[in-house]
Amino acid sequence: MAFRGYGTGSGGSGKRQARFHVDQRTTIIVVVVAAIVVILLRTHRISRFEIIYFCALIPSIILHEISHGVVALAFGDDTAKRAGRLTLNPIKHIDPVGTLLVPAILSLSGLGAYGWAKPVPVATNRLRSPRNHTVLVSLVGPLTNFALAALLGVVFVATASTGSRQVLSLGFYPPGLFGQILFIAGLANIVLGLFNLIPCPPLDGAAVLERLLPARMLPNYYRLQPALMFLPFILILLFRNQWGQLLTHVIGWWAGLLA
Repeated sequence: MAFRGYGTGSGGSGKRQARFHVDQRTTIIVVVVAAIVVILLRTHRISRFEIIYFCALIPSIILHEISHGVVALAFGDDTAKRAGRLTLNPIKHIDPVGTLLVPAILSLSGLGAYGWAKPVPVATNRLRSPRNHTVLVSLVGPLTNFALAALLGVVFVATASTGSRQVLSLGFYPPGLFGQILFIAGLANIVLGLFNLIPCPPLDGAAVLERLLPARMLPNYYRLQPALMFLPFILILLFRNQWGQLLTHVIGWWAGLLA
């Protein structure tokens, strides 16, 4: 989104005004989100599990997005690098609405919490082999999350006591805070990776679908893309019970793997 400064000032003044509007909007959203979190905590509608989950989700999303830009750079597109998005600074990646406001409102409403970060810009036409490399650039995001989950799992197994792993095998979360963070952060990365493999825009799995489509069908597919952008979230809301059952199976599988 482009912001313009009006009046007789210089271009620098316009940029400062635009930055002020962006910062003001972000500040308002952060205040609203903080109020919602306080309400959730005061009414006991958010658990320790959920707090750890979303604290782990933010860096996981950031690393997911950075990986897209890093692989795109390796294949010839430096758009993300020039945009300053190959950084661990969360401010560069957090979308105030998608990363903060929407998950908070959904949590308050009891619909579950989902959201998104600012997508890393990739100019696919600048990749050396656009159709093939686009698939690799897209899939590296979920692969990064699965790799992070594997790393967290190894650390958990190496550091957890026998008692903690026995508790986990009985269907309970590990008793210690450090073990809970490792377990839940790994789970968050698995869920994030699986969710992004859904073959529907704007998720990463859509790149595989696009690659499999014949070239003659691509113009029609590109015209449909804007209408499909919110379809994954709509489907999750419509099929909440099925999605919840899938998450339950994922949690059980993850616990069994680490026990």
